[in-house]
Amino acid sequence: MENNTKSLESLLERVVEYGNTSFELAKLKILDKTSNVVSSIISSYFILILIASFALFLSLGFAFWLGEILGKIWLGFFIITAFYGIIVITFLFMYKWLKKIAGNYIIKKALK
Repeated sequence: MENNTKSLESLLERVVEYGNTSFELAKLKILDKTSNVVSSIISSYFILILIASFALFLSLGFAFWLGEILGKIWLGFFIITAFYGIIVITFLFMYKWLKKIAGNYIIKKALK
């Protein structure tokens, strides 16, 4: 009987140890997925900021250049603003499609 009790205790210890190990493994997997997604998002935002800065200065240059050609600086800025307005309107119509692409990208990164 004592042998059965020791076997049962040993079995229970192994079950508890297995449960703790499985829990730690799950935590590490979640941490890996989370860090992968967050690092991907942060690097994407950094690249987006660089592209936005480039676009800003390029737009200012084009606005001043067009204004100089047209004889009035404000006309150059107006034309560049109209160009960006058309782009914004286009993106507003494509909002659901872009949201779906971004969501699929995040899910793909999380499931990798």
